[in-house]
Amino acid sequence: MDRPAPKVKVPDAPPWLPDFCSLRIIFAVMVVTELLVLVIVIAPTDESMPLLPKVATASAFVQWLALICVVCLCQLRPQLQRMRPVVGILAAYSLMLLVVLLGSALVFALDHQLNLGLTLPAQLQARFLWRNALLAAIVGAALLRYFYVLEQWRARVRAEAKARFEALQARIRPHFLFNSMNTIISLIRTRPAEAERAVEDLSDLFRAALGADSTPSTLGAELDLVRHYLDIEQLRLGERLRAELDVDALPMHLPVPALLLQPLIENSIYHGIEQMPQGGTVSIRGTHADGMVCIDIRNPRPPPGARRGGGNGVALANTRSRIEYHFERGGGLDTEAGVDYFICSVRLPCPGATARPKPAGAQKELIAEAETVHESPDR
Repeated sequence: MDRPAPKVKVPDAPPWLPDFCSLRIIFAVMVVTELLVLVIVIAPTDESMPLLPKVATASAFVQWLALICVVCLCQLRPQLQRMRPVVGILAAYSLMLLVVLLGSALVFALDHQLNLGLTLPAQLQARFLWRNALLAAIVGAALLRYFYVLEQWRARVRAEAKARFEALQARIRPHFLFNSMNTIISLIRTRPAEAERAVEDLSDLFRAALGADSTPSTLGAELDLVRHYLDIEQLRLGERLRAELDVDALPMHLPVPALLLQPLIENSIYHGIEQMPQGGTVSIRGTHADGMVCIDIRNPRPPPGARRGGGNGVALANTRSRIEYHFERGGGLDTEAGVDYFICSVRLPCPGATARPKPAGAQKELIAEAETVHESPDR
């Protein structure tokens, strides 16, 4: 009996219609329509209404029509997005013209019923309606074209940013896993029981590294991985490596990129503890205040003449890029290099704060170009 062919997930087509419910789009529409009002009002005409009342009346009328169009497109966007782009654009365009025609007819009728004298004389109703419809056709076509091009550009930026992010993830995995395997190999003959325990810790690290794709992890899970990694390194370095963790105040449920902290801890050991005969302490301290999570990773530095060369900042650049990809400008990575210490500070926004984590598929081109990772971790 033949097995059914596996279903292949087809990626969603990039959106061609912007989110008219967003304040950014609403603001853009209002600005464009107001500029149109000013152009029309300033242009020479045979109407005798004073300039300021004319501007106020025209602005109120045009902004009212623009808001109705925006609300209609906002509510109907899910249905329009399911159509083919050409059909959907024509439907949105026709909807805008229909709203303008009906709104103009309503305003014209109310104006003459109340004798306000805000529109044209009764015999010029057709001129009033078709002039408004023609202006709406020109402005609507320009706006829809602009938004279409903008959404396509953003879709390309998102795709490129995601590809670069996945490339950064791929560079971290083998480098981290190979170093951990070398640590276990060095323990097998001399300390087999400890090597067995290290394999158990490494299995959890393998599971995280092989599953570190676009699916976010949590801060609690990342700190558990850090503890496993420190256990493995303490087997190798013995009493030379001491660790201090003060992270009880952190929100363990906070979504973060997978394998966010481990490369920074590996950096601290490779460039600090491992190069010092007496060893030292890796300190990890976390604070949570004002909608931000801050994690400071501190390690001692050997004297300048004893420092290991070859670092070119790749590990830090990769981690910084991944933070920016997930949190945009809300998160960051800062460093402070003292004479005998090095501090790496990770800043992450909390959910519900002003800056929120970026949803899957989100988009700004914030991924920095990263260099090829060498065999040793680099600052």
